[in-house]
Amino acid sequence: MNLPPLSLYVHVPWCVQKCPYCDFNSHSQKGTIPEKEYIQHLLDDLKADLHLVQGRKLHSIFVGGGTPSLLSGEAYVHLLQQIEALIGFEDDIEITLEANPGTVESDRFKHYVQAGVNRISIGVQSLQSDKLKALGRIHGEQEAINAASEAHEAGLNSFNMDLMHGLPNQSLEDAMSDLERVIKLAPPHLSWYQLTIEPNTQFASKPPKLPEDETLWAIQEAGQALLQQHGYIQYEISGYAKAGLQCKHNLNYWRFGDYLGIGCGAHGKITLPEQNQILRTVKVKHPRGYMDLTKPYLYDSWYVEPADRPFEFFMNTFRLVEATSKQAFVDYTGLALSEIKNQLQHAFNSGLLEEREDSWFVTNKGHRYLNDLLELFV
Repeated sequence: MNLPPLSLYVHVPWCVQKCPYCDFNSHSQKGTIPEKEYIQHLLDDLKADLHLVQGRKLHSIFVGGGTPSLLSGEAYVHLLQQIEALIGFEDDIEITLEANPGTVESDRFKHYVQAGVNRISIGVQSLQSDKLKALGRIHGEQEAINAASEAHEAGLNSFNMDLMHGLPNQSLEDAMSDLERVIKLAPPHLSWYQLTIEPNTQFASKPPKLPEDETLWAIQEAGQALLQQHGYIQYEISGYAKAGLQCKHNLNYWRFGDYLGIGCGAHGKITLPEQNQILRTVKVKHPRGYMDLTKPYLYDSWYVEPADRPFEFFMNTFRLVEATSKQAFVDYTGLALSEIKNQLQHAFNSGLLEEREDSWFVTNKGHRYLNDLLELFV
């Protein structure tokens, strides 16, 4: 077992309001956000995890939420300076911050860049007013357009725009119109993904009318063709980027890299080569509990059993369009290839997977029936 690259996920839990489709750990803002207090808790949380770094520098940082753009540029100056002092950054570190168009004040992206952020991820979801209303979004079309314009002007290495399809009452024409309009905003990276109804959300209790499966499949095929036409290369199920501008942080997740998680409800995954173990961690979920100095930040932790490692590894790597390295499986799971021989053969026989000399490649059929492929390794 070998050490993979190390990333850091930072969770900011507050939102202006909870969206009806959202199952992330987010909490509606009530009053003033305790910005300075929360930043200090994040740093103390990180200090408690420093023994898990094991000599590595940070490959990437992703600040997610919630709505991280509710915090000021000054807060991120202090946070990122202290993180670098505690761990250190690789020379080409990617630092991403999520932002919602409705919470971005004029020129705030420039302040984030001055703090060290070099990539922004903008949660657009749609440019159509009726769809934004159905999704419970607080921004309008023009705010999203303005956010893209500001991102271009801020001096970022790259930026992403999130766009959903398969929205309530959405036709193929609606979906393609939405996608075409976002493409015209020229984001270097696009996360284009289908709306799904998750448990414990408002949509789960009151489901909207979603498009039929035939329409969803038509949207998927037409959208992929349109993105390819405009120079966006698909590198993951919902990830499309101009050449060389894939998200390094997400690639590290999907290649089964390591990541520390700090902040409310943040998850972490750490390889421990000397013990031949993989450690999973979860932090206290609610802001009040997280900032309670009488309790630890760590809510739960466990080791991934050897029998569960193939599924966890492939659940990530099979999302990617690129081939999955056989050596990475051995290095990052601590298992021999012989331990999954039967499952692999079934995948080959079913046409879900192809074998190459030093890797495996998920077929088009395998991506379409990814759940069936993954179930072989459960």
